Amino acid sequence: MLNKKLKIENQDILVGSSRINTNNKAFNRIEYMEKNMQFNKAYMYYLEENNLQDIDQSILGQFITEYKNYRNDWVNPINRQNANRPLCVDIETASICNLACPHCSREYIITPDKVMDEDLFIKIVDESALLKVPSMKMNWRGEPLLNPRLTKMINYAKRKGILEILINTNAVTLTEEKANEIIDSGLDVMIYSFDGGTKETYEKMRPGRFKENNFEDVYSKIKRFSEIKKERSAKFPITKIQMILTEDSRKEVNQFYELFGDIVDEVTITQYNERGGNFNSLTLEQRDAISGYFTSNNLPNDTPYLVDFDGNIFISRKRKPCEQIFQRLMITFDGRIGMCCHDWGARHGIGFIDEKAFDQNKLTNEVDKKIKNNSKGFELLKNAKSPENFNEPIHKVETLSEIWEGNELKKVRDLHLSDKLDEVKVCSNCTFKDTYNWERIN
Repeated sequence: MLNKKLKIENQDILVGSSRINTNNKAFNRIEYMEKNMQFNKAYMYYLEENNLQDIDQSILGQFITEYKNYRNDWVNPINRQNANRPLCVDIETASICNLACPHCSREYIITPDKVMDEDLFIKIVDESALLKVPSMKMNWRGEPLLNPRLTKMINYAKRKGILEILINTNAVTLTEEKANEIIDSGLDVMIYSFDGGTKETYEKMRPGRFKENNFEDVYSKIKRFSEIKKERSAKFPITKIQMILTEDSRKEVNQFYELFGDIVDEVTITQYNERGGNFNSLTLEQRDAISGYFTSNNLPNDTPYLVDFDGNIFISRKRKPCEQIFQRLMITFDGRIGMCCHDWGARHGIGFIDEKAFDQNKLTNEVDKKIKNNSKGFELLKNAKSPENFNEPIHKVETLSEIWEGNELKKVRDLHLSDKLDEVKVCSNCTFKDTYNWERIN
């Protein structure tokens, strides 16, 4: 049992998540990356391809400085209003997923079961490299390990000089062979999504789509990855595991830390973001307390609220500009550009990097037909509907640079900076906790 007080990560008054490592101390990813930059594949490939030996470590120092600058910009993104590049490009290497989690937007918004083709991926990475984009995330709505070319894609991006590459994975298909390929690829950060500290909660939260998903099987794969990494004395990827707070998982925080504290670098508890269903993240007592506060203070029932893992209740009376529109671009498997990872389905499109993304209806109609026919793997998606189209850019293929500096994204940024973000329809209904100013009420 962990008896020490867990470190809480604050933003304004918001308690968003907690982190702990094996020594009951917060893991500092930035310090770790800087300390181990000589093992970063982008640095190693740079030396190799330029036939260099960094005897005085001056090149290493340049890589570390570049990484520091990127991380400093990440925490102050709104100061980058005139920056000519995103800090991160999120590439949906796979939109397909092998789970049907009840808290996932896939349950409510139709999502194609596709993987990105290699030519489009290379085009995105090559353009990103020209812009000197420092980081990439190789997934968005799907499970990246379902793309059979994923590790080759990661390795290609590292050869092109991308400093930091991340993936989120459910680890269901994380075999020993894939584990070794991931380590060899140069991946920097691997984030496991694993909801629940017990078998019962995990299997309730993360049911399989095509076959039964098993707690012991996935846990053993995560543990085995840790063993392989140690056997190979590999510095990367950094491993992190996260669980969202729900009515069930709130009671299992200690069990979660006990399960993973010794086999990953970082354990995180995160707030649940409502994704369109009726999935409950609070206990009955917490719901009653919030409802009572709204009534006694004459607040509307749709006033935003959150409850942290210690039971502290927060409400918000005011929004603030979203940092994501100054940090990153989201690219679907077929080349549609979205402005934010919380806009599932890229309903507010801001551009296209490939003409295949012009026709969204064809793909959603295919999935809709399978749902209505109760096809294998679609039985648990019966509530999914075609995504609304809040903004459709002109159908023309542009470069990442043109989209990043283009008028579609500028319009959104201007509204956010003018405290008019609710005029952007997809933003007005957003439950991303970091776009609210929070005040504690208990």
